[in-house]
Amino acid sequence: MYAIIQTGGKQHKVKEGDMIDVELLGLEEGASVKFDVLMISDGKKIQIGEPTVKGYQVEGEIIGKSAGPKIKIVTYKRRKSTSRRVGHRQHYDRVKIIGIKGSKAKTSKAKSSKGAE
Repeated sequence: MYAIIQTGGKQHKVKEGDMIDVELLGLEEGASVKFDVLMISDGKKIQIGEPTVKGYQVEGEIIGKSAGPKIKIVTYKRRKSTSRRVGHRQHYDRVKIIGIKGSKAKTSKAKSSKGAE
């Protein structure tokens, strides 16, 4: 089973146990996060959300910070003896996907057991 989630303006294909780097979420290490699901597949059936699939969430845990590759930018003006070097390194939160939770199946079981009492 896998899901497509969106965070930080980017979409990620995830399954249970994956580790992904997402834009900084502003949470502490060890904090739990939940993502809305845009699409989910169990291998046989695919559900596409409008914009999200109702009743499904992906749960994850922040396990640390990471940084992307350093990008070097050089500006140069010919015949002016002018050059400038700038670097940029994007920082990310590393998230471990704990599971894909579907509340639709759980809700239907809970309703049927409550009605029987």
